[in-house]
Amino acid sequence: MAAALRAFFDQATNTVTYLLWDKATRIGAIIDPVLDWDNRSGEADTRSADAVLAAAAEEGLRLEWVLETHVHADHLTASPYVKARTGARIGIGEHIREVQAIFRPVFGAEDVLPDGGDFDRLFADGEEFALGTLTLKVLHVPGHTPACVAYLVEDMAFVGDTLFMPDYGTARCDFPGGDARTLWHSIRRLLALPPETRLLTCHDYKAPGREEFAWESTVAEQRARNPHVHDGMTEEQFVAQREARDAKLAPPLLLLPSIQVNMRAGRFPPAEANGVRYMRIPVTLKGGLRGANTQAIQP
Repeated sequence: MAAALRAFFDQATNTVTYLLWDKATRIGAIIDPVLDWDNRSGEADTRSADAVLAAAAEEGLRLEWVLETHVHADHLTASPYVKARTGARIGIGEHIREVQAIFRPVFGAEDVLPDGGDFDRLFADGEEFALGTLTLKVLHVPGHTPACVAYLVEDMAFVGDTLFMPDYGTARCDFPGGDARTLWHSIRRLLALPPETRLLTCHDYKAPGREEFAWESTVAEQRARNPHVHDGMTEEQFVAQREARDAKLAPPLLLLPSIQVNMRAGRFPPAEANGVRYMRIPVTLKGGLRGANTQAIQP
């Protein structure tokens, strides 16, 4: 095999970042890098990204790409930091435009560049591109979000949140633009790959009874054991199970900061007149608060 791989697990967000490179040319890519974010203080740090960059330096790599599998809802991306340090280009699926169209009005994000312009490259379904002597192929696998893609290279598929480990299941579909039936067809597309294909996931939460974090499986293992999509499951069974499970899930802790940063390719909202950047939190009033003059409500 001409490809080499190292994985970095961020337990704070249960996220796996991958460092992929071509052994012959030492040209590399980072897939789904994490920016350390303290939601209590609003402080951002680069410890996790620096660890990956240090590993790339140890391996003598020249980074050409930072690849996003989708607009993440559970961590902030460190893609612009990696780009600033290395000159690597930021790539994502072309359906990022749909995600931006959904969330731009939610966050009043008028600065979001049209047509995905915050990103350097928007990949189409089936598109191929080079990483040294390696050829990566992009598969559009929507359902979790409209913009989800998987990156295929040699015997590996980087599947983002579409699939988790075989003992855990599949991605939620209740975010705006998500759809369980669409996810079913995306997963069947992945599970049609050769049985020995290695599937690299973006997250792991340790299924009950498993003591160690894990992020690599095979198509054969998923088809045999995944509780949501194993062989014998029907589309209707999957949709019913997925929608019932999603109805009970709480929003991810970092949902609001993640979406508004990640749809900008990791760029923070512009500074206000006082020079400070702010995250926006859309407010929903329920019960007696609806229609009330909230300024008159006493604590």
